[in-house]
Amino acid sequence: MKQTFTVTGMTCGHCEKAVMRAVTQTDPKAEVTIDRAAGKVEVQSDRPREMLAQAIAEEGYTVAA
Repeated sequence: MKQTFTVTGMTCGHCEKAVMRAVTQTDPKAEVTIDRAAGKVEVQSDRPREMLAQAIAEEGYTVAA
């Protein structure tokens, strides 16, 4: 299922890699698309939304509800 997260705090390529790593560690099969300028992270994954959001938050980014 495709899920879109609004993520604040991503300011550079390193930030994008950190978010992508957090998601793929939670679901290695996840497809992740990041639009840093818009603060959007799209994830194609069967994992629960809360689990993915928590993984991103643990990297230090704010995920809007």
